Amino acid sequence: MTDTRTTLTPVLVAGCIIITVSFAIRASFGVFQIPVAAEFGWARSEFSLAIAIQNLAWGIGQPVFGAIAEKIGDRKAIFLGALTYAAGLVLTAGSTTPAEHQLYAWLVGLGIAGTGFGVILAVVGRAAPDDKRSMALAITTAAGSFGQMIGAPVAEALMSVLSWQNTFVVFAVAILALVLSLPLLRAPEAAGGAAEPEQSMGRILRQALRDPSFTLIFLGFFSCGYQLGFITAHFPAFVTELCGPIAPGGLLHGIGITTTSALGAVSISLIGAANVGGTLLAGWAGKYYSKKYLLSGIYLGRTLVSAAFILSPITPGSVLLFSVAMGAMWLATVPLTSGLIAQIYGLRYMGTLYGIVFFSHQLGGFLGVWLGGRMYDNFGDYTFVWWIGVGVGAFSALVHLPVRERPLALRAAAV
Repeated sequence: MTDTRTTLTPVLVAGCIIITVSFAIRASFGVFQIPVAAEFGWARSEFSLAIAIQNLAWGIGQPVFGAIAEKIGDRKAIFLGALTYAAGLVLTAGSTTPAEHQLYAWLVGLGIAGTGFGVILAVVGRAAPDDKRSMALAITTAAGSFGQMIGAPVAEALMSVLSWQNTFVVFAVAILALVLSLPLLRAPEAAGGAAEPEQSMGRILRQALRDPSFTLIFLGFFSCGYQLGFITAHFPAFVTELCGPIAPGGLLHGIGITTTSALGAVSISLIGAANVGGTLLAGWAGKYYSKKYLLSGIYLGRTLVSAAFILSPITPGSVLLFSVAMGAMWLATVPLTSGLIAQIYGLRYMGTLYGIVFFSHQLGGFLGVWLGGRMYDNFGDYTFVWWIGVGVGAFSALVHLPVRERPLALRAAAV
């Protein structure tokens, strides 16, 4: 029987709304680096460690919330995530010590896990027909890019009229408002395609964890987290302090970007804007081409772009070029990685399996954010951290090549 469902469904719309708001707030934390450190006189590594812990908590929470969603329902898991996220933001707003910021970062990170890709991509994937799943996952991921595009400028604008503490409170209210979209999130247990044999979560997990391809995907996602975590947390400050001046009378100056601080916020927005197109292109390509080769190509592209940027003078022009080039590949790995997991291991426990792989991503994010702050305090620049990102990117480009893309059950039968 032909599946006549369309790509655009209420589940997709609600998923995109949740991802947009969640990622807009998450992507804005780099803008708070300098104001928070300046108010309390902290070293750069103090607030960086809070953002790093947030990434780690997100990674730990992702398989947990994936399992919660598969056991008690997607909407209950997302509701719990939204409450946790909002609580972390409100408590952070009242924090006055590094220890408090770092403690409440655990709540923020767990909240992102409950309202982020692991849960949302799984429910969107189940609701989409087989032939439209890759694009549905890409559209949802692109919503995260749109959130990133607006998050940093919104935070910068709010802090021009509010304190950074009240900006966090406004963000908490926005997260709580997400519960209004939950009635739209109604997805079937399975969606389209050939029927999958009923298996327990434990059995699927054991099969995946013994599969070398799962290990390679896990290892390969590390560099994605490292690069994204470091750039999201430190690039605004990097641009503010190290970029050459914006020339009076130039294009940037003419549109109101007159300081490197404003350029730093805009660069994160530009990365998000470029990635909307890049992610949609990756979703389209994932339907027709090998996902592992696409992933390998994306990681290679990131490696070359990062190396070229750090070897060149840091100017407003090079910042803009880097933001567009890196942005086109920013979250393009997500629909391909999640789609590859669904392709090999099925949809039933996709949220949990993706959550485990995503933990590697967040370990990388933790290291990228923390190392950025530590190396800046020790050496006064980010050069060493950039070159680590180049190295792990090259590693990920290579490690995806041996992945075997056939469904696990078919491979087991062929042995």
